[in-house]
Formats: sequence, C-alpha cells, structure tokens
Amino acid sequence: MQRVSRLKRELSLLTAEPPPGITCWQEENRVDDLRAQIVGGAGTPYEKGIFDLEILIPERYPFEPPKIRFLTPIYHPNIDSAGRICLDVLRLPPKGAWRPSLNISTLLTSIQLLMAEPNPDDPLMTSISSEYKYKKELFLLNAREWTEKYASQQKRALGEKVNPSDTSVPEGGAAQKRKGNSLSKKEKNPRLES
Repeated sequence: MQRVSRLKRELSLLTAEPPPGITCWQEENRVDDLRAQIVGGAGTPYEKGIFDLEILIPERYPFEPPKIRFLTPIYHPNIDSAGRICLDVLRLPPKGAWRPSLNISTLLTSIQLLMAEPNPDDPLMTSISSEYKYKKELFLLNAREWTEKYASQQKRALGEKVNPSDTSVPEGGAAQKRKGNSLSKKEKNPRLES
C-alpha cells in the first residue's frame, strides 16, 4: 500500500513539476511499470537526442531501488549495450547509495547528470571508457553519431523505426565489450526479443 500511494504522489509531482528535460509516465496504467524520456543536455554529445528509459518498480519500493535501463541505445562508458546503468544510487548499500528518501525524479536527474558527466573510472563499457579518457574527440564523435542514429528527434518525427539490435560501432569507434564474464547475445541485449 505504501508503495502505491508513494508512487502516485511521485508521478503526480513529476507531471506537475518535471525536472528540465525529463518526462515520466505510467505504462498502460500499471503502477510498477513506468517509462521516462530524457532529452540530451546542451553542450553534450547527446544534445537534441531523446532517450527512452524503462523503470520497473519492485514490490519493496522505496526500500529497494527501481530497476532503470535505457531503451534507446546510447554510446556511454557507464551504460551497456542492454541499457543497464552503472550508477551508485541505483544499487543498495554497501556497494550502492540508494536510500528510501530518494525518489524517481532524483534518480532521473542523476542519470541526466551522468549523461553530461560520464564516470570513466567506474565503467560498464571499458573500451568506451578508454576512448573517453584517452581519445576524447573520437568518443565525442561516436557518441554524436549514435545520438543521431538512435535518438534523433527528426527520425522520431518521420516515424522511422530504429532497430536497437543494430548497434554497430561507427568507423574507428571502440567495440562495445562488457566488463566481466561473457554472456550470450540474448542475455547481453534483451531488447532483441521485442
């Protein structure tokens, strides 16, 4: 009960006073399944891109953080090819910084900030992190290309469908490799099933 009333309050606030560049809504009247959009910040390689996110609310919310992932492919050292995000506020302590006093608006704002200021020292995508650290111009070029290809407002306006499994690396770009054990293609990118 606490979860439902809190979520209704949070969604109401997000609708009435959304953070700049962020929108959030319920998916098909399900209180545990939300969608959000973040507009890429000015002066970043994600500028003018619209990035869709999925937010799954666990039964134990707010004592457990929501599961948030990007549905729109993004070239970023802290976001992997399945859209998973490496951000401390999305994990429980001791490794994470989630607290019940945080809310969905705060999480989305933190993700927006991470987009503007990647953390290359805690990457999910080590090759992109290296590119960000040592070949910044190449990183910026690749991130802009991905934004244009997958998150462009123009493509959305034309109704073009973007195939999220077509996350081929721009010429000269770093291949996306996950840190950790090797997984099958289906496990790495569950978006392929849709």
